[in-house]
Amino acid sequence: MTDHRPKPGVSRSNRISDEGLIRLEKQLKSGTRISDQVLVQWVRRYGTPALALIRQHGRDPLGVDEYIDDKIKDRKSG
Repeated sequence: MTDHRPKPGVSRSNRISDEGLIRLEKQLKSGTRISDQVLVQWVRRYGTPALALIRQHGRDPLGVDEYIDDKIKDRKSG
């Protein structure tokens, strides 16, 4: 019997890289309807570069400004 362990599709190091931003841009270009909640998750993971891409494609996800405000507050209090 072999010890088979599943492997994730994309490693964390590759996900938090330009490769991830390229995937986001492909989804935005394809016209896939991505919920605002998911777009905010992209911003949480990739930061300003993701937000710039999202806005470049005419989207301004609901909740992203609150997320940014919270990050600024955290930096000031921390």
